[in-house]
Amino acid sequence: MKTRSTRAEAAPRSFRWRSTVLLALLALGCGALLWRAVDLQLVDHGFLARQGDARFSRVLQIAAHRGTITDRYGEALAVSTPVDSIWVNPGELAAAEEQIPRLASALGLDRQDLARRISSNLDREFLYLARGRQPAEAAEIKALGIAGVYTSREYRRYYPAGEVTGHLLGFTNVDDAGQEGLELAFDHWLAGEAGAKRVIQDRYGRIVQDVESIRPARPGRDLVLSIDLRIQYLAYRELKAAVREQRARAGSIVVLDVTNGEVLAMANQPAYNPNDREQIQPGDYRNRAATDIFEPGSSIKPFWVAAAIAAGKYDSHSIIDTSPGFFKVGVKIFEDEHNLGAIDIATVLAKSSNVGMAHIALTLAPQQVWTTLTNLGFGEVTTSGYPGESAGLLPRYSQWRPIGIVTMSHGYGLSVTPLQLAHAYATIGSLGISRPVSFLAADAPAGGTRVLEGAACRELLKMLETVVTAEGTGKLAAIPGYRVSGKTGTAWKATAGGYSTDRYMAVFGGVAPATDPRLAAVVVIDEPSAGEHQGGQVSAPVFARVVGGALRLLAVAPDRPVRSPEELPANAAPDTLRTAALR
Repeated sequence: MKTRSTRAEAAPRSFRWRSTVLLALLALGCGALLWRAVDLQLVDHGFLARQGDARFSRVLQIAAHRGTITDRYGEALAVSTPVDSIWVNPGELAAAEEQIPRLASALGLDRQDLARRISSNLDREFLYLARGRQPAEAAEIKALGIAGVYTSREYRRYYPAGEVTGHLLGFTNVDDAGQEGLELAFDHWLAGEAGAKRVIQDRYGRIVQDVESIRPARPGRDLVLSIDLRIQYLAYRELKAAVREQRARAGSIVVLDVTNGEVLAMANQPAYNPNDREQIQPGDYRNRAATDIFEPGSSIKPFWVAAAIAAGKYDSHSIIDTSPGFFKVGVKIFEDEHNLGAIDIATVLAKSSNVGMAHIALTLAPQQVWTTLTNLGFGEVTTSGYPGESAGLLPRYSQWRPIGIVTMSHGYGLSVTPLQLAHAYATIGSLGISRPVSFLAADAPAGGTRVLEGAACRELLKMLETVVTAEGTGKLAAIPGYRVSGKTGTAWKATAGGYSTDRYMAVFGGVAPATDPRLAAVVVIDEPSAGEHQGGQVSAPVFARVVGGALRLLAVAPDRPVRSPEELPANAAPDTLRTAALR
């Protein structure tokens, strides 16, 4: 009995001991859980929150579109269209390696190359696979549901006029930043400022919730150019036709508004399409009208005559004896095609007499001529602000020698750009007021600086009208219904050790209407090789068609009556209707 009693007492003691241990263990477990909860909620809360955010919270960039570029009438020249880019997190995509072939097929990429790119960038969290894809195509990629593949909204530049405005506008890069032309010059104005927002995403990259706006996007500002797209199209078309017909190496044209210095048109050949970036070559996109310099030949002679009139030594009644048809300076002989005898200055310009210009140039003070040419803008960049614009070359007067003075009066030994030359003609057309060259539409009439007396410019304009008569070298620049003042130029191209006798620059520059000039234009054709090479034969007709069409588009009143129906240009009505449709 005693043994049974002892066993009965021992059993409760064993149970109490085990229950005590179990309760202790439970209490310890509860304490550990409580401690872990406190640790997670208070001690490690910041770290864990950051880790959670790193997996599901994202700061997304809100793309800001670039400002629109329009012509003076609001016609779009450059717009930004929405596109999507495809990017991946290499680490996430590597974990779903079996999906890489599907992704490569959808993107049109080589699967082995894609796999190699992913494996070699595992230390990164962001890797572009494709840029500038259409939104519908990006949506198809996103619909595949491949882990680690994401899309982001961007903008791509589109140029509705294509080649017509290619050299003028330039283009942007894949990040929509200006790289050439006016896109580069006004990048600070056109570029927008991207915004940012915080979102919650699921594991497929889909946005579950917008958490907060960090910074709103600021779109770029629109830019209104001085360009008239109708005139730009006309200039592009006629220049392209002339370069093709003359089998020329290149060509440029600039049209300025004499009244305010605005650039109404600027075109070059060969051209390029800024929408087709894969075809753009570095040599194609330079704007020859602003960056390329050339020796202007006889198209510079009016400005030497302007200096002569300003000096008070010559006027429209002055007579120059060019007999016997040649003139020797040092060891160099300058000659005319024919012995013109005693002629007035208007005839010197109309016949482009080298002998007559030599006589005039050698009677002028070098400093005074240099000052006149400098005031007209030669040897300096214009105020246009166009990227890469050249200043040309005008030697300092202290370096001038008699033979150099004569050659410069014939357009050699100094260099200009088509834009510079057009600006100089515009200054003569504005009766001696040099107005800033601008690619922006002016809100008010532009001021200017007087560099020549108005009376001297009027006298010169009358002289230059004789160039565009039946007896002058520029008769093909005549515009029915309008009086034209201008000058031809034909110059040999410089080569190593001298000048080529079979490679030419053909030039024509002038203003119209001559009685009250509204437009100034310069046409340059580089190395015409179809048989004709003189400025009056090659460039003057382009001037007539472009400026004539532009005057009609601008509704400028004629200043010379048309004597017969045959004088009307055959393409007047079609040109006007066709280009007006671009407004």
